[in-house]
Amino acid sequence: MHLIHTPSTDLTYDDCFFLPRRSAVTSRFDVDLRSDDGSGTTIPLIAANMTAVSGRRMAEVMARRGGLAVLPQDLSPERIDSIVRSVKSRDLLVDHPLTLTASGTLGQAADLLPKRPHGIVVVIDEQHHPLGTISAEEIAGRDSFAEVGEVLSEDVPVLGPEDLEAAPAELHARIAATHHDAAVVVDAQGVLRGVLTATGVLRSTIYRPATDAEGRLRIAVAVGVNADVAARVRDLVDSGVDVIVLDTAHGHQDRMLEALRTARQVLGPREGTDVRLAAGNIVTAEGTRELIEAGADIVKVGVGPGAMCTTRMMTGVGRPQFSAVLECAAEARRLGGRVWADGGVRHPRDVALALAAGASNVMIGSWFAGTHESPGQMRSDESGRRYKESFGMASKRAVSHRTAHEDAFARARKGLFEEGISTSRMYLAEGRGGVEDLLDDITAGVRSSYTYAGAASTEEFRERAVIGLQGAAGYDEGRPVASSWS
Repeated sequence: MHLIHTPSTDLTYDDCFFLPRRSAVTSRFDVDLRSDDGSGTTIPLIAANMTAVSGRRMAEVMARRGGLAVLPQDLSPERIDSIVRSVKSRDLLVDHPLTLTASGTLGQAADLLPKRPHGIVVVIDEQHHPLGTISAEEIAGRDSFAEVGEVLSEDVPVLGPEDLEAAPAELHARIAATHHDAAVVVDAQGVLRGVLTATGVLRSTIYRPATDAEGRLRIAVAVGVNADVAARVRDLVDSGVDVIVLDTAHGHQDRMLEALRTARQVLGPREGTDVRLAAGNIVTAEGTRELIEAGADIVKVGVGPGAMCTTRMMTGVGRPQFSAVLECAAEARRLGGRVWADGGVRHPRDVALALAAGASNVMIGSWFAGTHESPGQMRSDESGRRYKESFGMASKRAVSHRTAHEDAFARARKGLFEEGISTSRMYLAEGRGGVEDLLDDITAGVRSSYTYAGAASTEEFRERAVIGLQGAAGYDEGRPVASSWS
């Protein structure tokens, strides 16, 4: 990666732009977005370890499309173990279904529908054979206490294993011709396997799932540096976790280094385990070096750039994210490590810039909070627009969750100090409220960035990307008048 000018001050993503270069890459589908950090991602996107972002559903969908989700540290060990084992059992092609028995109510179905973009609840018998489906159409105007078995629809097609062997174009056409643009999938015994949409068929030809050595979906989990690190790491390895993330706001501290050494001792030498160990957050070459020397495979870069983070305004501490990633990635590679760019991305261009600066993966937080897959409750504002609430992990709300086991006095003391926004509305894009829709948008932009640079892989992109510097007016010039990214 080459800078046109040597900056005298640090840069954020808005300060930078790409210059196009002669390219032999003729299609964005010829671009390989696999990461090189051992995380197994086939697209360079990771859902951040925020309570309002990553849970069971986000982990399943992200991994199915080649990314990764990091479960937050404030979940109980029992809950994390349950989620990890559940995600590991999920299908690589077919979406996990929402189900009710025939005696379930329309009110229960209405509560379930916002959890899936396709808007289908499958009604099953005691043997888990599908009887029909419920959608918003069957619910409208009916008593919420009515049983779903009385009004279910039977017009959604049922596909068996032999149907899935058809060519993708044929399968897509068959599902797209249906009223709901979806099909119910069963196994050879007629037991419900899941739901497959026409768009899901298309995506299966573009994305490759992030899978472990046994062909199961990958997942990551965050661990706080104040936890019993040795015990937590052992438990997570037993559960089948693929990436363990030691996480704290200020990663360049003695307690992090101690936690890393402990975790590395439990995991064993880097070459002896498939489990990757990430740690952060830091923004300097010195911090990168010390974390890698203490045992980290991957270092998380970013202090203060997140949409829900007030660290810079509260403390003045942090660093513009592009320069932080650039410096830390260079130092990490010198030592055989890698970095994740954590925070500060608001547009697909920012993801491409982070990768050009040297990141192997880019973490996304609040941008993913306003989706069907995030854990929050779906709400509607005064005008009927749907949204979910997001909050920073250093906010009073997050600290309250994280310290629930402590006594009231200790919690009250910690509650006086916060460095994050406790609530913000993240609106779902009308008609495109799934995280997969965002993955489509982001990867389309990144793939196009690669083709403009004449790069077919991330390694080539780092070598060929030519970056210029711009002022606020230059950045504003590139924004469409009615920008969908505003």
